[in-house]
Amino acid sequence: MYRVAIAGFLHESNTFLFVPTTFDLFESTSYSVGPAIVERWLNGRHELSGMLAGAKAHGWELLPLLATFAVPSGTIEAEAFERIASEMLAQLKASGPIDGLLLALHGATVSEDFPDADGEILRRMRQHVGPDIPIVCSLDLHANVSRQMVQHANAITAYRSNPHLDQYQRGLEAADLMGRILRGEAKPVMAIETPPLVIEIAQQHTANEPAKQLYDDLEAVLAWPGILSASVAMGFYYADVEEMGASFLAVADGDAALASRAAKWMAERAWNRRNEFVASLPSVSEAVRMAAQRERTPVVLLDVGDNVGGGSPGDSTILLEEIYRQNVSNALVVLCDPKAVAACVAKGVREPIELQVGAKTDTLHGSPVSIQGRIRTISDGLFIETQVRHGGWTHNDQGITVVIETPEEHTIVLTTRRMAPMSLEQVLSLGIHPERKRVLIVKGVVAPRAAYEPVAAEFLVVDTPGVTSNNPRHFDYRRRRKPLFPLEADARY
Repeated sequence: MYRVAIAGFLHESNTFLFVPTTFDLFESTSYSVGPAIVERWLNGRHELSGMLAGAKAHGWELLPLLATFAVPSGTIEAEAFERIASEMLAQLKASGPIDGLLLALHGATVSEDFPDADGEILRRMRQHVGPDIPIVCSLDLHANVSRQMVQHANAITAYRSNPHLDQYQRGLEAADLMGRILRGEAKPVMAIETPPLVIEIAQQHTANEPAKQLYDDLEAVLAWPGILSASVAMGFYYADVEEMGASFLAVADGDAALASRAAKWMAERAWNRRNEFVASLPSVSEAVRMAAQRERTPVVLLDVGDNVGGGSPGDSTILLEEIYRQNVSNALVVLCDPKAVAACVAKGVREPIELQVGAKTDTLHGSPVSIQGRIRTISDGLFIETQVRHGGWTHNDQGITVVIETPEEHTIVLTTRRMAPMSLEQVLSLGIHPERKRVLIVKGVVAPRAAYEPVAAEFLVVDTPGVTSNNPRHFDYRRRRKPLFPLEADARY
């Protein structure tokens, strides 16, 4: 019986946030050691769930090490990274000899000491297990894939959908690749191509062009004889690292030239369409005006600059301010504002209240908005998502949560913890009917679509400012490679 270890360390690190990510954020979100990993993830929708199910189907002796993630946020503190990485390695050492290692990483994880934190994890694992033990790794579609990651893994597979609805399948794929390696049926060799290309977040919806063609090309490559796996990582340009940008991976069975040819073919086809990956978005005032004029509702305003799934604070008031300015009624917005929540809890349900909400993290996301209304609900903020949704999470916790109804028929949801809007249960669990609203302000870009498509009449991606702005020109990069299109229009590949 093969002995296969499994571990996960996932974090999307926005290096433009001045608030670092601490160990407490991992521990309070999801932190499992040893057998607790199986209990936490076996029946979920995550890649860890797929890996566990695959291991069970193959009949391996499973050695769960450590699995943790935190909501996207700032650079990981050095102490936090070292604590997690050291514990993961200690668990691996305590497991004794292994035949293989399955790793769920993000690919855009940055710590204070290691800009390529995912590559550092793989390096440490490889150093311990030696050159002959296979390591198969899954990555997020938004990975900034480094040469170090490719060097220390036998095979890498990344999500193929955005919203991320195939995480479970990628975990199963990783386990199946591991099975073929262990049985001697495959000898993977991997190649990577990194054209000087940034794909703007508003153009990353894989069900629509221009991103769809990237994954049609990927499917074509998967049909090539001798190809074991292939991936397109669209990158994460909110992490200022050398590897920032799109990358194309191919895993071939013992044929390095084939892997290289496949990766290069995908990369060249993307590069030839590079202008299509630059978005043109409506301004804040234009988007609100368009939403107010629509006959079919609700209109979802996707707040790019305050994309919680990209690490933003989740408290931008820029769209809410404009809705008040244009006298648009019947909007719904979720804001992370622990201080406002505390004030409402002290006041109590059914009570009238006046307070300032939002924009308390920094000055990049608007100013606090004065509202008055009635406290309708005080909730524990816990909710369960049973459907396949971006992120693969089932059990969610947005902290103590308050719902305020205003005279303008606005519904203001205030949370204690930041929560990316991956699940409609975030508001349904509070007794809110989003389909009855005129405007839904949703703090994301692509990821929330799977959740909101059942109720949305239309999606408008709005060019809002913030630490997750759609336009990469808004950021002061210090580490990235140069040139990169569209930051340098004359970039060549």
